[in-house]
Amino acid sequence: MEHSKNTKKESVGILKLFLLLLCMAGTSVFNQVLAAADQEPLKVTGVVFDELDTPLPGATVQVDKSTKGVITDLDGKFEIEVLPTDKLLISYVGYETKLVTIGDKKSLVVKLETKANELQDVTVVAFGKQKKESMTSAIETINPKELKLPTGNLTAALAGRLAGVISYQKSGEPGKDNAEFFVRGVTTFGYSSSPLILLDGFEISANDLARIQPDNIEQFSILKDATAAALYGSKGANGVIMVTTKKGKEGKPRVTFRHESRFSTPTKIPETVDGVTYMKLYNEAQFNDNPLLPPYYEAQKIQNTINGVNPYAYPNVDWYDELFKNFTYNQYYYLNVSGGSKDIQYYLAAAYTNETGILKNEKKNNFQNNINIGTYDVTAKVNLQLTKTTSFEVNMNSRFQNYTGPSVEANDIFNRVMDANPVEFPKYYLTDEEHRYDEHVLFGMNPRNSMANPYADMVKGYKDGFSSNILSQFSLNQKLDFLTNGLAFHAKVSIKTDSSHDSNRSYNPYFYNIKDYDELSNIYSLSQIAEGTKVLGDPANTRTANSHFYFETGLSYANVLNEDHELGAVLVYTQEENKNTAAEGSIQVTLPQRNQAIRARANYAYKSKYMAEASVTYNGSEKFDADHRWGVFPAMGVGYMISNEDFWQPLSEVMEKFKLRYSYGLVGNDNISDPRDRFYFLSDIKREGGYTWGKDFLTSYSGLKVNRYANPEITWEIARKQNLGMEVNLWRVLDIQLDYFMEKREKVYEKRAHIPATMGIINDIWGNVGEVKSWGWDGSADLNYVINKDAWVTGRFNFTYAKNKVTEREEPAYRDEYLRTIGWPVRQQWGLIAERLFIDEYDVANSPVQNLGTKAQAGDIKYKDINNDGIINDNDKVPIGYPSVPELSYGFGLSAGYKNWDISFFFQGQGRSSFFIDPYKISPFRNYRNVVSYIADDHWSQNNPVSHAFWPRLSTQDNSNNYKKESTWWLRDGRYLRLKNVELGYSLPKHTLRKVGLGNVRFYFTGLNLLCFSSFDLWDPEMGDNGLGYPLQRVYNVGVQFDF
Repeated sequence: MEHSKNTKKESVGILKLFLLLLCMAGTSVFNQVLAAADQEPLKVTGVVFDELDTPLPGATVQVDKSTKGVITDLDGKFEIEVLPTDKLLISYVGYETKLVTIGDKKSLVVKLETKANELQDVTVVAFGKQKKESMTSAIETINPKELKLPTGNLTAALAGRLAGVISYQKSGEPGKDNAEFFVRGVTTFGYSSSPLILLDGFEISANDLARIQPDNIEQFSILKDATAAALYGSKGANGVIMVTTKKGKEGKPRVTFRHESRFSTPTKIPETVDGVTYMKLYNEAQFNDNPLLPPYYEAQKIQNTINGVNPYAYPNVDWYDELFKNFTYNQYYYLNVSGGSKDIQYYLAAAYTNETGILKNEKKNNFQNNINIGTYDVTAKVNLQLTKTTSFEVNMNSRFQNYTGPSVEANDIFNRVMDANPVEFPKYYLTDEEHRYDEHVLFGMNPRNSMANPYADMVKGYKDGFSSNILSQFSLNQKLDFLTNGLAFHAKVSIKTDSSHDSNRSYNPYFYNIKDYDELSNIYSLSQIAEGTKVLGDPANTRTANSHFYFETGLSYANVLNEDHELGAVLVYTQEENKNTAAEGSIQVTLPQRNQAIRARANYAYKSKYMAEASVTYNGSEKFDADHRWGVFPAMGVGYMISNEDFWQPLSEVMEKFKLRYSYGLVGNDNISDPRDRFYFLSDIKREGGYTWGKDFLTSYSGLKVNRYANPEITWEIARKQNLGMEVNLWRVLDIQLDYFMEKREKVYEKRAHIPATMGIINDIWGNVGEVKSWGWDGSADLNYVINKDAWVTGRFNFTYAKNKVTEREEPAYRDEYLRTIGWPVRQQWGLIAERLFIDEYDVANSPVQNLGTKAQAGDIKYKDINNDGIINDNDKVPIGYPSVPELSYGFGLSAGYKNWDISFFFQGQGRSSFFIDPYKISPFRNYRNVVSYIADDHWSQNNPVSHAFWPRLSTQDNSNNYKKESTWWLRDGRYLRLKNVELGYSLPKHTLRKVGLGNVRFYFTGLNLLCFSSFDLWDPEMGDNGLGYPLQRVYNVGVQFDF
């Protein structure tokens, strides 16, 4: 019975187990049925765009881990059947691949981003590239967009935009408006303080740099310290400017077209007085000279001029208005096409720039005398991937320029405006009865003086010319990973040819003056003063040609070992030759100039925390004797990325990056004198003039003449550079870089002063005896902040503070120590100290004797007797003001955007510089010269004996022995702050552009040199001592850019 119960229980248990298994099986089958239902294919549609919201035709849409896929159509659209669990890989050449999960989506909108630019993560350095994170050198880079200003000169955009660069522009003349620029200030008083300039690794001139199109620039860098510049050996002492141009990238063809219309007008022109004021002031000046003389300009002439009686008989000429236009119109066109596949990439660009001057043309001439420059730039860069490990690159940069302008220098024309007064003659006369059939221009002239007619000088002829500059580069790159991973070989050949042809033609103007004038009939008759010519003379032609050959080959290595050890090395050999094949004159110039070097660099980083770098260059220059021809230039640098330490992590949200670096090294400079003065180890002897001897070397005898004595000890300048730098990133939006630098420049080539005349040597002797010490700070702060998807803001501030002093210079044994330049900056201003103007003759009699050539009078400048010897002469000159090159340069600006609008502005300024007003150039009445309004408004007179007036007493005589001396009276503070540029832009909506096949269209307005704040207001303070030359230009620009 008991057994039966147990059996029954077991049967019931087995039944329950069976039912449980059956339920589980049913559930499994049910789930499989449901899963099968979910795996039914879905039809998914979508469209693929780039970051500009332009459809991408031909993009690949592929199911992940499958061979199934489709290609987007011309509108970037696709349709594909997939399972809900599938993922899609969407790719396009030149763009980052994107992985998209399907889920329950039946429609997709995919945006692909361009592959990250290599130059955003690495920096172009000497003979290669380096990761920014692992660099120990001081290199400043700038976004090339900031260099796109409405000017035909790239150097004009440098001022205040790069930490470590001091730059200023002294002329606005088209074609001759290059800015002067220095890396970390002036560090030598030798022949050249200009930096080395490289375009894609090839040395170019400052004029070549000025004409580079900013649209073609990929990266613009300044190499400031020894580790950055030491590989350039004997050419890198003054710093290096490196320009890298754009290359083609994988992807569909991209087209950019840009056009700008530019309206230019002078920022400021010195104002001159009208004719009536001129005559009154001239009479005052003559009275100061001799009160007994009657007025030079009679009251009737003054009154007739006031009344506007016949302007040819009583001229009242505004020479600035007669010669120059208020504005001029320029144009700029740019087009580029780039793209390519994995095997070939191309970048093609062409630009045309038209620049015109503000000079007026004479309608009777059959030629144009105004400045007109047409520049054509053509760039072609093609990269061929020959194999998986071999690539070949061809780079062609060409510039062709046509020039037309006046037969005299345009800058001189502006200066000559001061050489003509407004009342002596008009620019030309209308024909009288006797000359009514003359076809030539009847230019005005006064026979009583040698005063020039600036209008006649400007329109009497023209210059025209053509120049071509062609740079061809061929590069071969071979990976050698089969030997060791990261090893590569490269070879480059560069050839640059420059040629120019200039022609100058002019005629001799016919000059006239009024012989008789009948006031009742208002008729005048003319008298010819000078016979002219009716046709242009034979052209004076000038031709130049230059060729520059450069060869470079080497090995490079870059690898990461065990994920922690980053290694890099470069070994390069270079050789170059420069020929001036059409130069006339000195054989020193026509002989080829050659340079050879072996260069090596090695760098190491451990866990991106600790960095070290060392480099050395073995450089040879044919300028020096065999014992000094070769030099070694080593450098080293270390860095410490503190923010990569584990203990720094709590601070990383605030300060993501904190890096310290230090460098030290030697760099050379073999450009120590004029190119006509080469081969210092040889004497320069000519058969001209013979030799001289005796008292003051006045006795001579024909024969050989020694122009220069051989000195086999001459060698290059040496720069010992040190740099301590810091890099910080705050809140991931603000990058700060700060550097302190020091340099000792040795062996500066200068004229010897300790060789007495009794040695019998009349020629100057030169040697490497000078030394300069320089130091300072430079830094920058860059803000990049995205507010939301519609708004963003960026900002930039940078500064350079660079001081120097001469520590060794051979000078005469001055009795007064303060006359020595040692201890003072290079290009320091020197002059007399002006105390005030003499009040009266008693004041003159009781003051130190001014031994300046003429007797001082009341109203002349009174100078301080520094050495208390009772005499004012050159021994009383002392350092005054600041150097002529600014010690401080800075700039700051902001850019912001909201949806389709963007706006930006940039201020630029300089300080701690001084310049002289040249009193000789603006002195009135010398040869009846013109008068600047500033003098008319503020000068000493007997009725207004102001002791600190701007101008001393007026005089019709040459009183230059008093006022011409460089002194504090004419010294001016060169500091200023300028609103350099403002730009407002608007981009058309993307959805509108897609309908017509465009990627981007942007309209913009730009203003250049809009405002300037300075205590000096006679002319634009940036022009310094060239204030009467061709003025700087204020530019209003309207542009449009299309991207396809």
